[in-house]
Amino acid sequence: MAKLGKRTLAAREAFAGKADLSVEEAVALVKGNAGAKFDETVEIAVCLGVDPRHADQMVRGVVGLPNGTGKSVRVAVFARGPKAEEAQAAGADIVGAEDLMEIVQGGKIEFDRCIATPDMMPVVGRLGKVLGPRNLMPNPKVGTVTMDVKAAVEAAKGGEVQFKAEKAGVVHAGVGKASFDEGKLVENVRAFMGAIVKARPAGAKGAYIKKVALSSTMGPGVTINVDTVSE
Repeated sequence: MAKLGKRTLAAREAFAGKADLSVEEAVALVKGNAGAKFDETVEIAVCLGVDPRHADQMVRGVVGLPNGTGKSVRVAVFARGPKAEEAQAAGADIVGAEDLMEIVQGGKIEFDRCIATPDMMPVVGRLGKVLGPRNLMPNPKVGTVTMDVKAAVEAAKGGEVQFKAEKAGVVHAGVGKASFDEGKLVENVRAFMGAIVKARPAGAKGAYIKKVALSSTMGPGVTINVDTVSE
């Protein structure tokens, strides 16, 4: 078994018995114990009482965090003509049509968000097996299939976060950086949870939000009292 460093041991001791905290308490504890040499991401994990295998229990959506994510997002846009020019002017990192499709098919995926105009979906559709598993496939439900490419690019660059429940009904997302002020992290956590609550599917029965945990990239997690972040 690998030996634990002094900081790891200290962090575990500090987190021992820490559960059912308020959002403010959880943020303060996670932020205070983020001691890596890089700016750690503050991550949230939400366990939901849904079975995403059923269409009426799928949870997915998008939320604009009020204080951004602190992460530089690379955006690719599938568009032609004026819409391609609009995307470039808005700050898209990669813009193209069939040429971009060929690049992606070749295994070169140098972007974190993919946006497409509706007329480009027959082209983008050929990339389902490549983009789908990476959660990069454009989808009108989260605003990434749109004619308003300017707004979509600016939203992606400005701290918009997409979320989708995994097979076990768990949603993961980054809600900021450890270097953020506590107040800004709290605002981001509450905005994210507000979007989760709003995205409750019609097929969800019983307790919808079962558990919420917050952690930093390299640190232990703490449990947030569900009553402080749900309805």
